[in-house]
Amino acid sequence: MAGRQIKDVVRAFQARDELAFRRAVNEIIEEEEARHHFAIARDLRALLAVGGGARQPDSLFTLPPAPKSRDNEWDLIDVRIPELDLSDLVLEPSVASTLDEVAGEVAHWEELTSAGVPKRQKLLFTGPAGTGKTSAAEGLATMLGWPLGLVSVDTVVSSYLGETATNLRRVFEFARDHRLVLVFDEFDALGRMRDDSSEHGEMKRVVSSFLQFLDHYSGPSILIAITNYPGLLDFALWRRFDEVAEFKRPSVHAIRRLLRLRARAMRVKPFATDEVASALRGLPHAAVERFVYDVRREQILRGEVSSGRVSELLRGIRQRAW
Repeated sequence: MAGRQIKDVVRAFQARDELAFRRAVNEIIEEEEARHHFAIARDLRALLAVGGGARQPDSLFTLPPAPKSRDNEWDLIDVRIPELDLSDLVLEPSVASTLDEVAGEVAHWEELTSAGVPKRQKLLFTGPAGTGKTSAAEGLATMLGWPLGLVSVDTVVSSYLGETATNLRRVFEFARDHRLVLVFDEFDALGRMRDDSSEHGEMKRVVSSFLQFLDHYSGPSILIAITNYPGLLDFALWRRFDEVAEFKRPSVHAIRRLLRLRARAMRVKPFATDEVASALRGLPHAAVERFVYDVRREQILRGEVSSGRVSELLRGIRQRAW
């Protein structure tokens, strides 16, 4: 690491200049990646997220204020520091590979643009509820050391005629002016097929507006749309995304990995991983996590957890609608 880069980091810190600080650290990250020191590069990206901890009012960096709705009362985006790391998740190999590739390309966006090669910054995550789509978006933000922005679809979709498109414009302008991972969760609420007879004319115009905004966007952020119902999306949307990642319910092997991952903090594990994994076969990641949290809650509140109680908790998880 060059002494100049260290000096740049210190100067930026002293000047409380976030942009200069991040630029200097990103230079170090790029140099480490060029030397194939991928572990330290990844850790530096994660540290740029300030370790995922809560910010104090006097912390070095401040998050940009979110754009507001028409009446200036509601935030259109929930901007936060990401807390999850991709290493905390159990993802399909193809999904994990896509996220790693997209994150690795960010440092080379300028080179790609100069060569006339489009940068991959518009992603679509599809799959059943509870399979880790939003968590993966948060993990990507942590890897990059960027803020996470969750678009409040219920706030963006306004009851005022024509106001939804205006709200969308504010959201895209925010993504143009600030660097973050911007997530449109429950995206099907915005991107339904325009030939859907149940949708009124206003929402069809919203889809057209979204297509235009997405087509023309080339700012510094990564945009991620998430849906549990890909069949509801307008056909014209699919080709606008650079990558489509399909999230699936975990295999028994993946469930075992997730159980071990989530149970790391437990002093005593009152269940057999293989048996529980078989019992949770076919359920989403969220169900597996809920089971572990239920067991940990019992341990904290009541101490020892019997095998009978574990069976009851498992039964409750399996009977619940996921």
